[in-house]
Amino acid sequence: MAGGLLGGGGGLRGHGELPLNADINVTSLVDVAFVLLIIFMITAPIMQGGVDVRLPRAQVRAIEPKQGLVVTVDMDGKIYLDQAGLSYDDFQATFPAFVRTKRPTGVYLRADGRVAYARVVQVLAVIRGSGVQDVGLVAEPETINR
Repeated sequence: MAGGLLGGGGGLRGHGELPLNADINVTSLVDVAFVLLIIFMITAPIMQGGVDVRLPRAQVRAIEPKQGLVVTVDMDGKIYLDQAGLSYDDFQATFPAFVRTKRPTGVYLRADGRVAYARVVQVLAVIRGSGVQDVGLVAEPETINR
């Protein structure tokens, strides 16, 4: 009787069952990956709208603010470092370290025309205090209606 227990074969599986298949079915995984890829391809251009600000108008020549680092202050006084939104305290704490690591050639300050002048001066003071010498104030070119 002991020989029957130690003998091979049998166990929980019978002789007529199919062997287990341990492979992963990747067909549905690939389908889901393609659907996600299509969704991201469609939504990516929509998400790159930027920060909505109404720049003040002035008699200025047009500049291309993509040559350096762009700091934006929106109507509510929220500060954006490129596209990342920050509070004033976070901006004041992180901007000097950001300048030391990135070493931008210039910083362009875009401020909404409706934001308080004091907020613009505070942001400008943080930018200048971090060692940036080249700060440009971005404005909309003034159109002359005749």
